[in-house]
Amino acid sequence: MGGLEKKKYERGSATNYITRNRARKKLQLSLPDFRRLCILKGIYPHEPKHKKKVNKGSTAARTFYLLKDIKFLLHEPIVNKFREYKVFVRKLRKAYGKSEWSTVDRLKDNKPSYKLDHIVKERYPTFIDALRDLDDALSMCFLFSTFPRTGKCHVQTIQLCRRLAVEFLNYVIASRSLRKVFLSIKGIYYQAEVLGQPITWITPYTFAHDHPTDVDYRVMATFTEFYTTLLGFVNFRLYQSLNLLYPPKIDGQADVELKPAEGKEYAMDSESYLEKLSALSSSLARVVAPTHEDEVEMDEFPVEGETAEQMDAKKKEQEALEKHKKLFEGLRFFLNREVPREPLAFVIRCFGGQVSWDKSLCIGATYDVSDPSITHQIVDRPRVEQQVVGRYYLQPQWVFDSVNAKLCLPVADYFPGVLLPPHLSPFVTEQEGDYVPPEKLKLLAMQRGENPDEESEEEEEEEEEEEEDDNDKEEEEEEDESEKEEEMKLKKMEEQKTQSSKALPVKVTAGKLRLEDKQRLEQEQQSEEKRLAIMMMKKREKYLYKKIMFGKKRKVREANKLAAKRKAHDTAVKEEKKKSKKA
Repeated sequence: MGGLEKKKYERGSATNYITRNRARKKLQLSLPDFRRLCILKGIYPHEPKHKKKVNKGSTAARTFYLLKDIKFLLHEPIVNKFREYKVFVRKLRKAYGKSEWSTVDRLKDNKPSYKLDHIVKERYPTFIDALRDLDDALSMCFLFSTFPRTGKCHVQTIQLCRRLAVEFLNYVIASRSLRKVFLSIKGIYYQAEVLGQPITWITPYTFAHDHPTDVDYRVMATFTEFYTTLLGFVNFRLYQSLNLLYPPKIDGQADVELKPAEGKEYAMDSESYLEKLSALSSSLARVVAPTHEDEVEMDEFPVEGETAEQMDAKKKEQEALEKHKKLFEGLRFFLNREVPREPLAFVIRCFGGQVSWDKSLCIGATYDVSDPSITHQIVDRPRVEQQVVGRYYLQPQWVFDSVNAKLCLPVADYFPGVLLPPHLSPFVTEQEGDYVPPEKLKLLAMQRGENPDEESEEEEEEEEEEEEDDNDKEEEEEEDESEKEEEMKLKKMEEQKTQSSKALPVKVTAGKLRLEDKQRLEQEQQSEEKRLAIMMMKKREKYLYKKIMFGKKRKVREANKLAAKRKAHDTAVKEEKKKSKKA
């Protein structure tokens, strides 16, 4: 008996996917609207495993989506809003063409709008899920907040991104959750630990920049539209967790200090309020005023399967974290007008320091340069003409390096005009066999409580003494060389005479007892066992083992190459120093 005829491409993977054009027609949307909908809902194209089967035998380049994702989009209420907006644009164009201005005003008043709240709740069921996906949202909002107010992007979007970014920075300061900072060519990388989740974002430098022509700003604006909604939700929840008012308000006492002198209005109330918040120099108002109570030690109960050593290690780690949070506590900084104000103020305030700047530079200055209680002044010029006794004048890199090192570094390397040490990335963790630069080794020694500067000075003194001794010896050797050559010639002639006259002496020497080296024998045995184990491996396992060993050897080679480069650089620097000393 013959069954039903099986047709090609009607079951299996071919029915699980749909092309972009078919999906667009199914949803009755234009390509820009379809793209916007996919970005907002978090739906992305998929690459099928068997592309030729899915493409029904064709090899043409096509974009595929999962069919279940497109079915999921069919019931999205925003799709109706997109259609309503299309109708609104058509009516508005017609009203403009007919010069019906009353109709234009009426249409603008009834312009269709939509909210993305339900999508945020749908994509992030729990708050921790939202925090885990916050990296891109923060980076995009910080990028848009630096855009100039041109036609490329709506002014309202730029203002909203700036407000949300400032709110998040103020939360990080209040919670002291910043952990790492790194200055790169792209911008400044920050890492904060929020409710146990590490969040990394990048902030661009505040330079004037031209918009590149090869970037589609509509796609970026769609992402930003979703990210601003998400960040608004997250900021509200974070402020609630710290008992802070939202939208944030400056503490009453700080607000009085920041008010300008009478008759000198800084800007509109709404703008000056955001400027005061973005100054990052004052604390935020709380819902309930905090009461100062004595610190109470919490009882610690062991977790199942946790040993006493693990508990001690956790306790030490917690103590180190608390110490890191109070790194700049009790220090008062003053920023010169040539240094980047916002990143420095943000980092200093995150670790308990107080910061101010010149009143003419920006609103929010809390004390003047003449204040005698200032401990550190951050400058970025070759020399400072008028210096105050008892105050450190340092380059901005000292602040960032101290945060990454988790201790206040020696100030001698960061004085104005001094060649700065390399700025090491805190995001790099060296593994076994990797090249570790000498500066990192020095930093690790300082963290352990050792003093590497004394050792390096002693080594330099020893090297200088050795070089002096070598120079003296070389001079003596040059004088003795001519005498030794003559003596050697005479000795050779005498030896030739004695050998010809005397016969060769024959002696019998007693044998020596040779002791076996147990450690060497064990090593030989282990290497033999390893060789036999490799021989017994299957072909596939042996191939993988060889790949792993090749990778390890390559890593060692690269580390050795870097070490040799560094050694050559150090020797060249030393030679230059010697030449300058002699000159």
